[in-house]
Amino acid sequence: MKKTNIKLVPQGLELEAEPGTPLQDLLFLYGVEFPCGGRGQCNRCKVRVVDGELSVADTPGLSDTEFEAGYRLACRHCVADDVVLEIQQWNSPILIDESTFEFTPEDGWGIAIDLGTTTLAAQLLDLRTAEVLAVRTALNAQARYGSDVMSRICHGVSPDGLGQLCRGIRKQLGNLIRNLCRDAHGEAQPLKRVAIVGNTPMYNMFCDVDLEPLAYFPFEPQQLDTVSFTADTLGWRHDENPPVSFLPCLGGFVGSDILAGLLATRMPWRDELAVFVDLGTNGEIVVGNCDRMLCASTAAGPAFEAARISMGMQATTGAISEVLPADNGTLQCHTIGGGTPVGICGSGLVDAVAALLDLERINHTGRINGSQEEVALAGNVMLTQRDVRELQLAKGAVAAGMTMLVRQLGADPEDVACVMVAGAFGNYVRYASGRRIGLLPFPEEIITPVGNTALLGAKRSLFHDGSSDPEYREIRSRIEHVALSNDPEFQDKFVDQMMFPEAL
Repeated sequence: MKKTNIKLVPQGLELEAEPGTPLQDLLFLYGVEFPCGGRGQCNRCKVRVVDGELSVADTPGLSDTEFEAGYRLACRHCVADDVVLEIQQWNSPILIDESTFEFTPEDGWGIAIDLGTTTLAAQLLDLRTAEVLAVRTALNAQARYGSDVMSRICHGVSPDGLGQLCRGIRKQLGNLIRNLCRDAHGEAQPLKRVAIVGNTPMYNMFCDVDLEPLAYFPFEPQQLDTVSFTADTLGWRHDENPPVSFLPCLGGFVGSDILAGLLATRMPWRDELAVFVDLGTNGEIVVGNCDRMLCASTAAGPAFEAARISMGMQATTGAISEVLPADNGTLQCHTIGGGTPVGICGSGLVDAVAALLDLERINHTGRINGSQEEVALAGNVMLTQRDVRELQLAKGAVAAGMTMLVRQLGADPEDVACVMVAGAFGNYVRYASGRRIGLLPFPEEIITPVGNTALLGAKRSLFHDGSSDPEYREIRSRIEHVALSNDPEFQDKFVDQMMFPEAL
């Protein structure tokens, strides 16, 4: 069968595909986002047909003007014939780790992987020196089935949905590892082991574990322990056939990425009361010290990742990432890449609401003052009343979770000595803004970004074979998972924390 040619502008890229191939399968890695998983509900996967034709399909949400101008929803169309498509250019920074740590040297190479819902980060280490020999990052190609966890889980419980997710991520990681080994400088060494960390849904999707328990209340995973493979069983061809371990989860949606973060920050061995929070696609929280630790997860991530936000997008070229109030009552917005803004990412969303609170254009209940239902930010980017409510839901869940875990340890928020914020969002969000909206109800001076601790913890595990690491076993034996959704007090705390502080 003759293949069709798809040219992407302004990138100047050319792809080939069989007629009938869904555009959703082709365009994600080139900057087209599918937040709703391709169900035609969010209208965020618009592309413009410059020349040629796509398959005939419905176009929900597109205006007549947009349709006449050549815009189509990529999730609703397939390749029909040669076509030229205009898509947005993008550049997405992915957080990696460059920390040093103590280790016991051994011969060979090891690979650590942080398997995130949105992004993948992998590093190749020389186990003799702990030197990072190569780094690879990528967007998680599963996002074509939905940018947030629950959209992807919904796909995973459909017929062959889990199989598609599992096969796809194994293939993507296999290619990532192969490229890492090719990228390495110096003399090649045997690949001794691969350690993977990720949240519980990613654990299930990689390890081919039934997602049904995560789709419904009480959201209790079927299994949590380390799952070990050999490279051959995953379809990864390496002469040494190294062992591959997906490290253990802690409970609910609290995965091995959080366990790795605790190992990286040494929180379980600290005397002072500390909070560890990862504000990614979910909000995972750990509170405690060397005496006792509690962990929990909250359904907070969609807003922080800018999903379900009317003009939300990833932190890529064209995204408003910073917003500050100006002296004249206007807003100063910074756009990634410096060009015309086309949307807003999570850090920009938090900034925008904090700035509008300071300018008294939003009140403490979250209502936009006056009769308007939206506020202009920059260019054509608007912040709607619904967007503010989505942020309130997210920040309310995280703040209520942190407060409840502190209280369950018999402490007050004033007793917390250190708040460690992990992940890409935690690395880029302005803490003054996070505190202004009530997301981080702690003094700014005790809040510190700790970077990609998931990747650092995975690297540390390479020197122990993470599946049998005594420190991992110790942490798991001392940490208690709290199912916040089962606690009747949580709903009341959640409602209270949805309000914004009236002033600081």
